Amino acid sequence: MAKIKMNWKGENLFESNQGDNTIMIDAPAEGVESIGVRPKALMLSSLAGCGALDIVSLLKKMRAEVDDFKVEVAAELTDEHPKIYKDVVVTYQFFGSDFKKGKIQKAVDLSVERYCGVMEMFRKFTDVTVNVEYIEQ
Repeated sequence: MAKIKMNWKGENLFESNQGDNTIMIDAPAEGVESIGVRPKALMLSSLAGCGALDIVSLLKKMRAEVDDFKVEVAAELTDEHPKIYKDVVVTYQFFGSDFKKGKIQKAVDLSVERYCGVMEMFRKFTDVTVNVEYIEQ
């Protein structure tokens, strides 16, 4: 069973704990410095992180390492409340040279289609587009 504990730190700041790991979550008022991540942005980070962890693990097993790997997630919010994400775009960026593109694409496909539970959750409420980019260095 997944479990987190949320502690109010004052104003609009909360500390979320999963075991010994802590994330600060906030939604500061206009003009107030942000200390944490907004809850909806945290969802996008979860989507990026889920795929990234899968892909890095798969690439290592496939012996298709890259020099660097980045994930960008972009999404728009609906106009009406409750505002939810729509039209989510996940872009996996691989950096290096002499890419093993077949293996990299297979790792991405396995994550997107089979392993990433966060991706599957997002698909329950919105469309998700996945892009793969190769950046030669």
